[in-house]
Amino acid sequence: MIGLPFLYTVAGVLFGGWAVLTLADRSHPKRLGSAAFWGLLALSFLAGDLLGDLGNGVLVLALVAIAGTGNLARGSVPTSSVEEREASATRHRNRLFLPALVVPAVALVGTFLFKYVTLSGAPLVDPKQVTLVSLGFGMIIAVALLLARLRPPGAAPFHEGRRLAEAIGWPIILPQMLASLGAVFAAAGVGQIVGGLAGQVIPDGSVFLAVLVFTLGMAGFTMIMGNAFAAFPVMMAAVGLPVLIGALHGNPVIVAAVGMLSGFCGTLLTPMAANFNIVPAVLLELDDRNAVIKAQVATAIPLFVFNTLLIWGFAF
Repeated sequence: MIGLPFLYTVAGVLFGGWAVLTLADRSHPKRLGSAAFWGLLALSFLAGDLLGDLGNGVLVLALVAIAGTGNLARGSVPTSSVEEREASATRHRNRLFLPALVVPAVALVGTFLFKYVTLSGAPLVDPKQVTLVSLGFGMIIAVALLLARLRPPGAAPFHEGRRLAEAIGWPIILPQMLASLGAVFAAAGVGQIVGGLAGQVIPDGSVFLAVLVFTLGMAGFTMIMGNAFAAFPVMMAAVGLPVLIGALHGNPVIVAAVGMLSGFCGTLLTPMAANFNIVPAVLLELDDRNAVIKAQVATAIPLFVFNTLLIWGFAF
């Protein structure tokens, strides 16, 4: 059965390829440190279950040490010239966007169809991970289509992936680490502590105030952690499950889904969401590193208000 191990293997091979290419790049200013960083990431995806909790913890500390000591840098990655890219754009025109459309198309079709595909009576794809697996297949098919149509060197996907990853730097793994932080917070009982504090300020039976505390908490914790997936287990344990769903009998689907959307409003407003807000400013070489966040304020605040009213109006 195809599941998350398949995706972990694909990711591990990709990171491993970056590590090998970086190690072979003698002109790289931080060759050994950068190669070690990508190699450790590859190890975590390929053999994380074998390392155990202690091994993975040491691995994460090593990643932090490499990035924190400035041993992760941007190298000179071989790529096409401006003239070659302009010629390719002129020749292929809008067909260049086809692979980008293949990814969501395969993910959508696979999500609906894979659940009916069996092998020897067992599901071919893990029913719990069918969307993620479909997304992985979509990316593989898109890369294969690009290689077939554009005929670049075979290693081009690894070189271009490494070029983009090095441009982003260590924040590329920030969502993964922040999601883990959310699990740690949940296991440490932060949700119960927040729930106890919330219970002191929410009057009994006040649906609107309970919803407001939940959505504000989702947005606020997201701004602190940088990731709504990290905030979700904390606020669901604090307010979502015991108050909105348990005590007030709210619709769990609406509470969970729109609660996540409230968290995404916090994502629009925080530099902790580096991949979304800081990295684009760096890649676009903007003078103001917070320019992306400032442009999103006018969207985030009205959307937050709408999400709060949506839960209040339709979940109860």
